[in-house]
Amino acid sequence: MSNPMIPFIDLAAQRRRLGAAVDEATKRVLDHCMFINGPEVKELEQALADYCGAKHVVGVGSGAVALQMVLMAKGVGPGDAVICPSFTFCATGEAVALVGATPVFVDVDETTFNMDGAALTQGIATAKKLGLKPKGVIPVDLFGQSADHDSILKVAKAEGLFVLDDAAQSFGGTYKGKKLGVFGDATATSFFPAKPLGCYGDGGAILTDDAELAAVLRSIRVHGEGTDKYDNVRLGLTARIDTMQAAVLLQKLSIFDDEIEARNRIAERYSRALGDFVQTPKVLSDNLSVWAQYTIRLPAGRREAFAAKLREAGVPTAIYYPKSMHQQTAYRDYPVAGNGLPVSEKLSQEVISLPMHPYLDPEVQDRVIKAVREAV
Repeated sequence: MSNPMIPFIDLAAQRRRLGAAVDEATKRVLDHCMFINGPEVKELEQALADYCGAKHVVGVGSGAVALQMVLMAKGVGPGDAVICPSFTFCATGEAVALVGATPVFVDVDETTFNMDGAALTQGIATAKKLGLKPKGVIPVDLFGQSADHDSILKVAKAEGLFVLDDAAQSFGGTYKGKKLGVFGDATATSFFPAKPLGCYGDGGAILTDDAELAAVLRSIRVHGEGTDKYDNVRLGLTARIDTMQAAVLLQKLSIFDDEIEARNRIAERYSRALGDFVQTPKVLSDNLSVWAQYTIRLPAGRREAFAAKLREAGVPTAIYYPKSMHQQTAYRDYPVAGNGLPVSEKLSQEVISLPMHPYLDPEVQDRVIKAVREAV
């Protein structure tokens, strides 16, 4: 008899914990019927600002649209270059291409999987060599851990670039003791259901300390509205987060810190038990990860057999990402920095993620650990 498959991310377990509170919150929305920009949206924006220390929060329809909106607000377009890491989800570079600008892909640090200042410097040089105007940089805080914001901000400031932090996977994490959401000109995050702080559909937010930028973003969010939605002063989008999702997120935010602590306990146990068998992820000593993924590395060519063995044991796996962005069909004609992106390409051949969520009890953790050891 085969082992029952454990959930990769167990949203049902969280639902059992929060079900009554979420039901009450969504019922309040059903009762007042303000489904667009209802009171829960402003309440969520204030709660997120209080949580991470940002002065302004703009709730939006997804993490992807959050990135695009900031680029629109910054006037990015044809002839401009925005530097992006290649080892990330496609939304990072997609937002740049959608506004008509050129994403320039750079390599990542092999330990953290994130961009640093040296990679950014290479990206800027490549953009200038191609006759593009370097306009901004989008560092990604991948898998829950912060990028090296000090080194990135230093280079960006010297070159006059804006910094848009892609914290889609990392809201709640910290960099040198400060919560993500306050680095650079703006931070974009996602509330996709599988994220550490996820809603029951699509949702996202933009965080910034720039009041003028926040005002422009609120205009873009509703078709470029001016005095009202029928006074269109700029090109915009339909990009609101709906009230129902805000109501759900307010309840989830109330237990978020507890869930982050649980994720870190599980990650520490994984690393202690698996460190002699596989290459486990490393979090820098001054960072706190929210462990959106727990990603190990295997020698190239061994991943498929490893995943099959875990599947036989009832343990699911996932690969983030089997192709880096510059290897994707839609993005392979955009420029890459330096002499190619060897670290990104190597990671795409080696990484595989194990089940990670706050409700992995010790018995299930043991199943995962045992399966990994036996597969290796």
